[in-house]
Amino acid sequence: METELIQKPYRGIGMEGLTAKWYASLTAKSMDDFKALARRVADTLPAGARVLEVAPGPGYFAIELAKLGDYRIKGLDISRTFVDIAQKNASDARVDIDFRHGNASAMPFASRSSDFVLCRAAFKNFSEPLRALQEMYRVLDTGGRAVIIDLRKDASVESIDRAVSQMHIGSVNGLITKFTFRYVLLKRAYTKRDFEQFVDQTAFNPVEIDENDLGLELTLHRGRRQAS
Repeated sequence: METELIQKPYRGIGMEGLTAKWYASLTAKSMDDFKALARRVADTLPAGARVLEVAPGPGYFAIELAKLGDYRIKGLDISRTFVDIAQKNASDARVDIDFRHGNASAMPFASRSSDFVLCRAAFKNFSEPLRALQEMYRVLDTGGRAVIIDLRKDASVESIDRAVSQMHIGSVNGLITKFTFRYVLLKRAYTKRDFEQFVDQTAFNPVEIDENDLGLELTLHRGRRQAS
């Protein structure tokens, strides 16, 4: 395992203050995507499931999921601005979600305290990615699963341009977003092989990795409950 896959400094734009507020406004334009993901996840969860979203940002997915069922939902983000925004968004939506400030590599949650963990569009930014993955395993209960959705390092420029054009975020934000994808996010992203190396150093089993033109989706299980 290369050192850079175990630990790397964060060289991106810090998601605090006006930057975080701009990002929250931008991603709000993709609310249909958050709603669709929430419905897909809800279809797999039993009532009362304990859900943790790692790096929820403005909280859009967690809030949409809370609207769909009786789940116990937490969110953990390293950005204090995002935590404040997510808490306000949840209050405005009249849903009960525990958004907290904290680091993905040292989660302030008990072992086996979640049934489902989601990390969307954030894993590439973690300074200790392997430790974050091990923490996801630790907080999952037996039979639980984690889903990681993120950009793939070998995504083509054409696939990025198509994805940004489908966001309908305007010409200026579109140019900024394309630039950010090409010259910042791709450099921080991982390939499928990188993720396989990460997972090999954890106890997740079984593991599925699906690819599309732009990204990867990992489904990681903490064992299987044996039938009684």
